[in-house]
Amino acid sequence: MKRYAKVERKTRETQITVELNLDGTGKSDISTGIPFMDHMLELFAKHGFFDLKIQAKGDIEVDYHHTIEDLGLVLGDAIAKCAGEKKGIKRYGNFLLPMDETLAMIALDLSGRPYLVYDVEVPAATVKDIDARLFYEFFQAFTVKSAMNLHIKLISGEEIHHVFESIFKGLAKSLDIALTLDSRLNGEVMSTKGVL
Repeated sequence: MKRYAKVERKTRETQITVELNLDGTGKSDISTGIPFMDHMLELFAKHGFFDLKIQAKGDIEVDYHHTIEDLGLVLGDAIAKCAGEKKGIKRYGNFLLPMDETLAMIALDLSGRPYLVYDVEVPAATVKDIDARLFYEFFQAFTVKSAMNLHIKLISGEEIHHVFESIFKGLAKSLDIALTLDSRLNGEVMSTKGVL
């Protein structure tokens, strides 16, 4: 069973195509028009062992909001499509990710019930020219479309680049754990309900 999806979203504000293979080696080919987002998504692919291709064009001459939020929507949708009925996966994942002075905790449940807890007080208002508040929009959109319960907690961090690097790497590691197939489940869903 190949856990692969290709998802496209075209609006008057953005045109985004995401190709995702959950059982990859961490290869990525990413072009969003926002270099810092490219970097974060490359880290996400590498540390989750996901093969990820993203081509995005957005109205970044207006601002980055539409592109960053829509990237969350399309990537979240791709995760959901790849996971399918979630048969045989561990379902839960968490990771404590250090990055120099920064420490971020990520915990998630591929429950089918989207809920984001975002406890991140950033040490600066911007990353280069990106409003740091836009990352909340990314993770909210990602959470809704992937139908996961996602907790992101920044424990410490003084350098804003390190903060988001820690979060994206921790998210990748947590997802890798949650999406791991466990032979003890015999292809069943990790739920007493029998469905997620």
